[in-house]
Amino acid sequence: MRWENLTVESGGHSRAADAALFGADAVVSRTFDTPEFRGITFHEVRARSIINRVPGASRMPFEWTVNPYRGCSHACVYCFARKSHSYLDLDTGLGFDSQIVVKVNAPDLLRRQLGSRRWLGEHIAMGTNVDCYQRAEGRYRLMPGILGALRDHANPFSILTKGTLILRDLDLLVQASEVTDVGISVSVGFTDPALWRTVEPGTPSPERRLDAVRTLTEHGIDVGVLMAPVIPFLSDHPAQLRATVRAIAASGASSVTPLVLHLRPGAREWFMAWLGHHHPHLVRRYERLYAEGAYAPKWYQRRITRQVHDLAQEYGIGPARAGMPRRVPEPPDPAGEPVSEPTQLSLI
Repeated sequence: MRWENLTVESGGHSRAADAALFGADAVVSRTFDTPEFRGITFHEVRARSIINRVPGASRMPFEWTVNPYRGCSHACVYCFARKSHSYLDLDTGLGFDSQIVVKVNAPDLLRRQLGSRRWLGEHIAMGTNVDCYQRAEGRYRLMPGILGALRDHANPFSILTKGTLILRDLDLLVQASEVTDVGISVSVGFTDPALWRTVEPGTPSPERRLDAVRTLTEHGIDVGVLMAPVIPFLSDHPAQLRATVRAIAASGASSVTPLVLHLRPGAREWFMAWLGHHHPHLVRRYERLYAEGAYAPKWYQRRITRQVHDLAQEYGIGPARAGMPRRVPEPPDPAGEPVSEPTQLSLI
């Protein structure tokens, strides 16, 4: 593992804006012999910057992010952030699932940066790379400090998560929503329990995630659902789409936004290996569908979007609209000119 990739003297992956995230001398690696963390190594680091600028070529609808973790024990086989682990010379498969970088000073660092005269109070998005409410958060408890800092500075923010641990911080979210704009989105791509167990093995079940949506809405917090990913030939049958949208509507979600599976390098190899093991008859169909690159053809994406929006209208909810919690429509292109501010490495 070349931790020096992320130090000032880095030469390996040396885009100018990649430097100075943390230093090799600040890394402490730990393992915990408890059932929920067995097989996982945590690399505790002291970050040098925590508010990161999204690359200019990004398709994201926000400019700044905070990500207290790298790597994710949710172990979603399709996760687009897998490629980010190659920057640390860790593999994008099991390494991404089990080698978790923890920015232990994130709350204190964020509070200092929010208080800087250079910071203009712009919207900050969280959960856009890896989930800030993954299992590691249960031990390291970084989010209460992060949310407290955002609340105290009345700084607008949004969170995208698959983690039901967000309910632990319900009081902080309510307090923040009283002084600034808070957007919460929960990711639920499908409700099929058999598919969930194999493709998202480290996440709470879709049912539990929708229970979290229900609880948040009952406390006056507006919550949208990112219906992602819709997985071709596995969760895209009209009956499956209907069942998912019906469950989302029943949870009280204010909106539903579909996103078809995308397969960028790093995720593509891992997902295709999973597909070959669990659904080998679909491999050739995927090779044809994704022959032109990371995204399914536009005609397929439009068909899924139209079906989901029609179902949402039928069940009394709608797509994301202006003024509603921010969504993540699709990950940005990794190419882009470096900027002078610290840049988010992992929004790929």
